[in-house]
Amino acid sequence: MPFPLTLPTTSSFSFSSCFSSDSHPSLTLSASTYRGVLRDALKKHKRLPAAEQSSHLSSILLSINNYLPYLLAIDAGLSNRPVAGEEVDVVLKSTPVLEWRPTISEDVIPGRKAARLKIQSIEYEIYFALSTLAYTYTLTSRTSLQPLYSVMSASPTPEQRTSCITTASKNLLLAASIHDYLSARSDQTTLEPSCTDIAKSTFRALRSLALAEATLLAVLKDDPYPAAVSQDRNKNDQEWMIKAPDIPKVKAHLFARLCLAAAEHAANAKALLGVKDRGKIDPELLQYVEDLRKTGRGKACRFFGIDAELGGQTGEGIAWLRAGMHELGYSSKEEGKLGLSFGRLRKEWTEKREDRKVEKGAAWGSDAGKAEEGRVMEMLDKKWTKMNDTINTQTIPPIGPLMATMPSGREVHSLKPYVPPTLDASVLGSMRAPPGSTDDYGKGASSEDEEELRDPVGAFPGTGAEYSGSGGYY
Repeated sequence: MPFPLTLPTTSSFSFSSCFSSDSHPSLTLSASTYRGVLRDALKKHKRLPAAEQSSHLSSILLSINNYLPYLLAIDAGLSNRPVAGEEVDVVLKSTPVLEWRPTISEDVIPGRKAARLKIQSIEYEIYFALSTLAYTYTLTSRTSLQPLYSVMSASPTPEQRTSCITTASKNLLLAASIHDYLSARSDQTTLEPSCTDIAKSTFRALRSLALAEATLLAVLKDDPYPAAVSQDRNKNDQEWMIKAPDIPKVKAHLFARLCLAAAEHAANAKALLGVKDRGKIDPELLQYVEDLRKTGRGKACRFFGIDAELGGQTGEGIAWLRAGMHELGYSSKEEGKLGLSFGRLRKEWTEKREDRKVEKGAAWGSDAGKAEEGRVMEMLDKKWTKMNDTINTQTIPPIGPLMATMPSGREVHSLKPYVPPTLDASVLGSMRAPPGSTDDYGKGASSEDEEELRDPVGAFPGTGAEYSGSGGYY
């Protein structure tokens, strides 16, 4: 986790062809320039290998943050709102036509990416630009967490682990604030959304999803069990030769309620993503949200079990672990022996495949940490069951009545309002001068045009142009 979102791409566009400003003639040229830089950065990011995309996210962030002040200045000028204390006069000459490729909507044709969406509103341009910024912050948080799940290098120290989680939480909360801002902004327009990516329900769902992920990270920062399990699986870690992993006492009941709050946020996100405003959501994202809900409830059961075991109720602790396995969708040891060896083999194969994804920087963590939580429960179940069988034998109660006593969740994060960037007064003043060049950023070839010139599957290299009118090989 968090979810491996795909950054959208966009076509070229000339602001001067549709907008003009008598008060600040260079504004449209500057906006086109910075939008062209963002377009090139997104196109480059899309073509990079998965292992290199994480290091390129900083360039995406810089490009978006440079472009947004000019875009919002044009929007303010159209609405007669001041920018940096100055009146900006912007006039609409013709209806703009901009193109963005949606990334969280379900593909109409399986296996083929959706075509770029044509939008005719500067408001939707703002939605897509800010959504891309939020997606980038989410992907940056994934990059921060990657060292925690790597088994090909030494385990991070407690200080490094805390730093990674703190950085990831900060980026997730920034993403949640942007989605919250977009949700509030969408209340001010009566236009119907062009696609699911920029629908109000999607903004609210992604806000809840980011909050759920950030809440689980707040628990992970002080949860010693996942680190101990990861260290035990890491063949390159040699600390076990010196001392066993420390398992300090945790605020189990508090952590359980935080996990329940995360599960509630995930459930809210799934309900909102199910609202079909303008189409369906990517099934992988829906499955991730459901897995995150299960992980949150499973973690809560584990912490209730830890709280019971610390109080000497080992039997009740084991029952909570089995309740957690039930929440995760895994069968316990007591549920049938048939097919157990095959299930273990499949589980080990899945774990190895996930480890390879982490090292390659691919779409790791797509199960929202469900498998990792299962490993922690297996470790504790093995330890507590052995203790209960040999030292203090206690009856293991049924899980139904236990789960009925689960309390409500408790919030840990409060979102700070997102403040959109604005142009500095000195920069805005410099744009009163006429532009020194022509705005021709809308005349270049788009990324979609370049993709059409690529050789079709099965064609001889260099003969792609001969197939341009045949519609492919279908």
